[in-house]
Amino acid sequence: MYLIFAILIVVTGILLVLTVLVQNSKGGGLAANFASGNQTFGVRQTADFLEKVTWYFVVAIFVFCFAATATIPDSKVKSNRESAVQKQTSGSMPGINQDFPVTGTPGAVPDSGK
Repeated sequence: MYLIFAILIVVTGILLVLTVLVQNSKGGGLAANFASGNQTFGVRQTADFLEKVTWYFVVAIFVFCFAATATIPDSKVKSNRESAVQKQTSGSMPGINQDFPVTGTPGAVPDSGK
């Protein structure tokens, strides 16, 4: 499920970039191509439509990001990987003493045997 949301985030982001690039804040862009005043879908309606679509894409990205965060795979997979690594390294390793002394007082200096 996480992968689906990740793909939706990328696709929505690309569409958002394209929508923003089509717009021009000074009245140009796609809206400039419809300069005739008596059209049903004229300059002002095109600019309003593109602005609404831009905001819908922004909201969709936020929703998809929150949904992707909620569907991140559990950390159980990570703990299973760690336990597999621990199993592989749990055997005795040459040159490393794995038996540590457990007797004595914590913080006390061990007797050097002199």
